Amino acid sequence: MPKEKKSLYKLFKPQLTPKEMLGLGVFGGSYFNKKQIKEFPKSWFTKAKLSEKFDITLNRFKVKAGLSREEWIKKGWIFKEDPLGWFQWYCRYTNGRRIQNIDQIQIQRWLNFTRHVKAIKKNCEEGDLFCRRRQRQAILQWAYNPFI
Repeated sequence: MPKEKKSLYKLFKPQLTPKEMLGLGVFGGSYFNKKQIKEFPKSWFTKAKLSEKFDITLNRFKVKAGLSREEWIKKGWIFKEDPLGWFQWYCRYTNGRRIQNIDQIQIQRWLNFTRHVKAIKKNCEEGDLFCRRRQRQAILQWAYNPFI
């Protein structure tokens, strides 16, 4: 593996685990269906906020953040290995799966998301969780700590 690609793995340091994200409230509780949940450790779902249909009240910041899966597909963000998108990839990555070319793409996408973290830090008083709630929800859904 080329050196630059190895170093990308070293840069991937999510601040939240899938279990923490699910417990805080992401994707309106509707990211996985019951069959898909079985792929992952049961412990991840003991305190997860889940729903069969998108429920904005289950999101930590009570706002919708992000695009629809249809938009993800149009933008080329969905790959056959992880048809549900980034979070499915992250859950599988956390469980030890590695697919070099997909990992590189997803880690780079995660790194690019830091612009939203920087925007919150620049524009919000520390601890003001009402400031930029939509961006906070979005960074939460990318495994960044939204409580900055």
